[in-house]
Amino acid sequence: MSQASQITHAVASLRRGGVIAYPTEAVWGLGCDPDNDEALTRLLRLKQRDPAKGVILVAGSINQFAPWLEGLPIELHAPLAASWPGPHTWLVPDNGRSHGLVRGGHARVALRVSAHPLVAALCDALGGPIVSTSANRASEPSAMSADEVHAAFGDELDAIVEGELGGLERPSTIRDLVTGQLMRP
Repeated sequence: MSQASQITHAVASLRRGGVIAYPTEAVWGLGCDPDNDEALTRLLRLKQRDPAKGVILVAGSINQFAPWLEGLPIELHAPLAASWPGPHTWLVPDNGRSHGLVRGGHARVALRVSAHPLVAALCDALGGPIVSTSANRASEPSAMSADEVHAAFGDELDAIVEGELGGLERPSTIRDLVTGQLMRP
């Protein structure tokens, strides 16, 4: 199946509430529609992840985050624009747009605009951001290949988009947009 066909299939799966796997800059990720309650619940159950932790949203462009950035003071837009696209996740004050399972037990939502062409293509085809969390069960190492995704999840996923990792050695940094505090180097 061509990559374009895989993206079409993955986006159709996302729209039906499915959970997909795809390569990111550093590790394989699991994703779903960030507004679909059942998909979010299923993703967290598959990962065996504590819902209080929340998950990252990834987009293909900063414009796809417009609803999440509404009401953000203009001076806080500069760090986002300067670091995106790239491996920089920002904890942005939630303006009420984020689903509770995306935010978890936090008052902020984690946002990143990916520089990975496959991730950007997925988000562009969907027309907005998707959840991006490492493809692994809680406390297990992150999947580094499609084979590792298959080994970890078997047929529990709705689509796996084949592709290469983006060449980074570690997942994105996570920084609080308001305080500047580095949460994950």
